[in-house]
Amino acid sequence: MIIVWLLLAVPLLWLVAFRYRRRRMYALASRIAGGKEELPFIGITHKFTGTTEDIMSSLKDLSYTAMENDGLIRGWLGHILYFLALDPVDLEVVLKTCLEKDDLHRFLRKIIGYGAIFAPVSIWRPRRKILVPAFSPKIVEGFVSVFAEQSLKLAGKLGERAGAGKLSVWPFISSYTLDSVCETAFGVKINAQDDEKSPFLVELNNILQLVCERIFHLWLQPDWLYKFFPQYRKHKHCLRILHGFTNDVIMKKREELKAAKRLETQREIDLSDYSNKTFLDLLIHFSGGEKGYSNMELREEILTLTIAATDTSATAVGYTLMLMAKYPHIQEKVLEELDEVFGDSDRLFEKEDLLRLKYLERVIKETLRLFPPVPFIIRKVEEEITLPSGRVLPAGSGVVVSIWGTHRNPKYWGPDAEKFDPDRFLPERFNLKHPCAFMPFSSGPRNCIGYQYALMSIKTALSSVLRYNRVVSDKEACATPQIRVKLDIMMKAVDGYQVALERRRTPRSCQEKS
Repeated sequence: MIIVWLLLAVPLLWLVAFRYRRRRMYALASRIAGGKEELPFIGITHKFTGTTEDIMSSLKDLSYTAMENDGLIRGWLGHILYFLALDPVDLEVVLKTCLEKDDLHRFLRKIIGYGAIFAPVSIWRPRRKILVPAFSPKIVEGFVSVFAEQSLKLAGKLGERAGAGKLSVWPFISSYTLDSVCETAFGVKINAQDDEKSPFLVELNNILQLVCERIFHLWLQPDWLYKFFPQYRKHKHCLRILHGFTNDVIMKKREELKAAKRLETQREIDLSDYSNKTFLDLLIHFSGGEKGYSNMELREEILTLTIAATDTSATAVGYTLMLMAKYPHIQEKVLEELDEVFGDSDRLFEKEDLLRLKYLERVIKETLRLFPPVPFIIRKVEEEITLPSGRVLPAGSGVVVSIWGTHRNPKYWGPDAEKFDPDRFLPERFNLKHPCAFMPFSSGPRNCIGYQYALMSIKTALSSVLRYNRVVSDKEACATPQIRVKLDIMMKAVDGYQVALERRRTPRSCQEKS
């Protein structure tokens, strides 16, 4: 009988002690409104048990609830406390002071290791210093020619399907972005656009979906338990393909650099010398050559860039094409601008065109506002923090930064915040009350370092596709676009970006081939 009482008493005493140690957390959390349908013990965990579309829907609902509660609500996932925040004034403080990524990112680290985007602060700081010069505007502009050639191929591939009814453009645009990234990052042409079943692309998409499942399904999170699920074997297979390919490229690059005797580490850096270098070349040099990054560190950074740049650019291009189909009057303005800049020539996109395509840029920005590729980011609150709004976030909690909600907040974007209106980015209209009200690539010290690279890829791809093709589909009845979305790390369209295409004209290069 004593043993029975002990078995009952020990867990109870542990629970009392656990809650006593966290009494400050509970007290502060109670002062902030909770999400709807919050249940005892499990909190809002039940809201994240469905498909990735269901999960995205739940996060959207929580964002709207936060709008109703001055931009901040709490949500318990079992014993773990999170706050969902979307007020730009509060977010500026969060993104500047809470630099450590949440523990949920550990599932991404199993793919990319300590690549700078998801690395702990102690590793991120020195790596960021090496990445900054590699992403200087002068270097990034040198990649426009790669984007131009690959996007022309994309336009041709899509043009071949013109007049054939609706199709998912995701395989086409993700192949384009992967080809572009691999050529600029590795210096390798993998020709994914010519191979729909490119192993690297297939496994990249698969592993991101697997990671998203682990993040939101608690029973998949413990490593020891995950091994008993079929997803574990798929995860290992994907990882073997991704790491194997990256390792091979790095080894070949090391050998190439040694043979050419190009590892010069003791000279002043002249960025003009790097106009034709890949990111892999640059990282080897800027990190210190043979004494710099190890092969594993190079793999972490290059694989991080590949995953981030491939999906970010592809989703933005996909959403923009869908919106062009839904709003043909806006597409016509884009086409008119393209005709003014390029005429009927087949010349490749040049870096000077980036500044000429002003309306297309507004369309892209409005697309990124309504459909940001990364709609949520999560930070740890390691020390108690008082927000400008007066609310206090306790140490040991986490903050879900709702970029999706921030971009749709009527308080900062007006009563028509849900409407698709590229002209809201006209210089005379674009007057943000706070810089963090628009942050498709995050903000603060850990913002996306490759945002210029991504914007160049997006603009180049769209200009090439729309020079030769018109996107058609069901016209949207209202100014608020209705697109079903899911959360596979990035926010993606459920239908794979279904649109139909019409040929505007055929590139001469394609005419010659036929």
